[in-house]
Amino acid sequence: MQTVKNSLKQRIATALVLATIALTVGLINNFWLIWLVMGIVYLIAFYEATRLFGINNNSLYAYAAILWLAAAVYPYGDDLLIIAGLVFAATVAYTQNIPWKNFLPFIYPSAGMLYMLGMYQEYGITSLLWLIVVVASADIGAYVVGRSIGKTPFSVSSPSKTREGVYGGILVATAAGFFVGVTIVDIDKAIIISMMTAIGAVFGDLFESYLKRKAGVKDSGTILPGHGGVLDRIDGYLFASVMMLVLLRGLI
Repeated sequence: MQTVKNSLKQRIATALVLATIALTVGLINNFWLIWLVMGIVYLIAFYEATRLFGINNNSLYAYAAILWLAAAVYPYGDDLLIIAGLVFAATVAYTQNIPWKNFLPFIYPSAGMLYMLGMYQEYGITSLLWLIVVVASADIGAYVVGRSIGKTPFSVSSPSKTREGVYGGILVATAAGFFVGVTIVDIDKAIIISMMTAIGAVFGDLFESYLKRKAGVKDSGTILPGHGGVLDRIDGYLFASVMMLVLLRGLI
């Protein structure tokens, strides 16, 4: 019982620290600060992802750092991903001794982090607030509804999730996200983007659960007391950010 209480205290303390950092960075609203903070999060998440993928190649971290440095001066993260893919494919063909799985961390978590940064560059700090509200609401809504009325398992990749919880989380996130999104886009687009982003968040969380089950670990890391690793905190955002930016570009 005491262990559970201590774990809960750790979890709350860590959450408060993270919320304070996010709020401070958001209020300052400076590109270079946001780029730096996101970059730190990205490199730690990249490290955790290599472990989940079973990759042991320290040189990849240097390439990840170069990719993030390029994102500071080139505003289109999706272009950078394509270029990185072409460079990797060319290197594989030239050397014939690089495993294809070494590129996986340049898709996950790299794509989500680059799209997050790109969303800030194109649509400002309010778009990041919108993203946070949707993902957080989807998580909270799924937990509350799932605990209350959840009965039907959602997926073998995450046995604790129920369909009722997932559907409830999406509805809550759509409603909560609407109030932020409507300050950026029209009413119908705010609803559509919020709902699709919430769905992205659900499957972002599910994908990380799948990776952890395949790797045989409970958490992606131990850097966040009470929460596990960085990927454990941003998994939903990595899919949701791609979904939101693509829809913002396509619907506006």
